[in-house]
Amino acid sequence: MAAKTGIVFEDFFPAMIEKLGAEGFMDELCNGFRLLMDGEKGVITFESLRKNSAVLGLQGMGDDELMCMLEEGDLDSNGKLNQMEFCVLMFRLSPDLMNGSRRWLEEAVMN
Repeated sequence: MAAKTGIVFEDFFPAMIEKLGAEGFMDELCNGFRLLMDGEKGVITFESLRKNSAVLGLQGMGDDELMCMLEEGDLDSNGKLNQMEFCVLMFRLSPDLMNGSRRWLEEAVMN
């Protein structure tokens, strides 16, 4: 999948859901959020994203690309991502995940 920045991301999310189940996948998204967040503020800030982006293999991204990612997910326009905004962004970045999200949501609720 191509991001606005021209960087191509491999979409592993559908395969992760098949392997982990919906609940396990959501747990992994939450773990990803915690890896990127500012531990004191409890949100992902530009600074925490820059500092921790190498964990996701994004060490080659420039500040403008990181800011673009942050702005893409910042639903309340406060300059930060809370856990819900991060999870919504991850779903939006995965076309296959968006297409199957209703089924996976129902599976998570049923468990």
